[in-house]
Amino acid sequence: MKIHFIAIGGSAMHNLALALEHKGYAITGSDDVIFEPSKGRLETKGLLPVEFGWFPEKIHTDLDAVILGMHAKPDNPELLRAQELGLKIYSYPEFLYEQSKYKTRVVIGGSHGKTTITSMILHVLAYHDIAVDYMVGAQLEGFDRMVHLTEENDFIVLEGDEYLSSPIDRRPKFHLYQPNIALMSGIAWDHINVFPTFENYVEQFQVFVDGIVRGGSITYNEEDIEVKKVVEASENAIRKFPYSTPDHRVENGITLLDTPEGEMPIEVFGKHNLNNLAGAKWICQNMGVDEADFYEAIATFKGASKRLEKIAEGTNKVAFKDFAHSPSKVKATAEAVKEQYPDRKLIACLELHTYSSLNAEFLKEYDGALNAADEAVVFYSPDAVKIKQLDEVTEKQIAEALKREDAQIFTEPTAFQEYLFAKDFDNSALLLMSSGNYGGLDFDSVKELFH
Repeated sequence: MKIHFIAIGGSAMHNLALALEHKGYAITGSDDVIFEPSKGRLETKGLLPVEFGWFPEKIHTDLDAVILGMHAKPDNPELLRAQELGLKIYSYPEFLYEQSKYKTRVVIGGSHGKTTITSMILHVLAYHDIAVDYMVGAQLEGFDRMVHLTEENDFIVLEGDEYLSSPIDRRPKFHLYQPNIALMSGIAWDHINVFPTFENYVEQFQVFVDGIVRGGSITYNEEDIEVKKVVEASENAIRKFPYSTPDHRVENGITLLDTPEGEMPIEVFGKHNLNNLAGAKWICQNMGVDEADFYEAIATFKGASKRLEKIAEGTNKVAFKDFAHSPSKVKATAEAVKEQYPDRKLIACLELHTYSSLNAEFLKEYDGALNAADEAVVFYSPDAVKIKQLDEVTEKQIAEALKREDAQIFTEPTAFQEYLFAKDFDNSALLLMSSGNYGGLDFDSVKELFH
């Protein structure tokens, strides 16, 4: 098959391109800008466009399909040419469904935890040499790509994102997968630029549950009130399996999980991660992995990239990096580190970086998000607010939203870095939460502070 990618450089898109190249398809692609690691990975496989930009002449009748990335605009010259020629145009999730319509589709949905749960499932399956197709939103240790597609595997495990499918398909991605086995981890309002009200956001999860194949199943976090309401109200003819946070305790910075064989030390920590683990266990059992085999494998799971990732550790100090930016994730992550290191000072740094987090109205959702921190630090760029054409956000508004008058707020990258590098981290835990990089913070230099 000959397939052309419009906006091949995105994190998800380039991984799909690599997966299809690995499957033996002929791949071409375009983009106006491509950053690392996508650039290097595409180059290695000979898939990097010779020059950046959009070239309608790359679109021709010999193509079997065009895959359209979110980064492209509806008036993209290549897209217009594909429409003119009447070519088959897929969004990323549509194409994944096309590749998996004869497989058992396992879809992990939820506002938070879905990458970690999907990663846990894939780790357990790989540990026991169970081959499956997959798509996950983070690079995993021991996996070459974030997408893997074959003809022969019976199962595909998909991370079910609620964000839009493509510039010309405004449906949330997870509405297109039609799962046989599904999971829902939590509902916490996000993507307010697309879902302007909480009710509108919750509705997307109702559609997801109603889209599960008849006779399929939903495994759901019964500790999340909204999830419980959505799942229990659904009249879809499916089986419903609730899960909750398993019993555990923390001793000397080690989390011990209660199992039928007794206490077992695990690498991940925090109530939210243990809750994720319980969900992953149910899904693995639905896929034929027994409980004892699940525990044996999960003991070696170190976490998904950028999800509570330990970046440095000294004798009495430790530093973590986390992708957390939405209010519920920030709160859960800060609480997890404090619970794991109760006797250390927790310095929690949050970068407000996304459209939602820089919205003056949405800021109220961060109420109490950094309460677990002994020292609360916030970084944001007023320029980013301007670029996103949002109303100005003030330092006072941020401190009031967090209910932390003592919060230290930085708007200049150099000032934030000077603060960080002048700090004594003895008997401390540093937590850096962001989907950005604090205006160019060198994480290798941060690691040096902990040696």
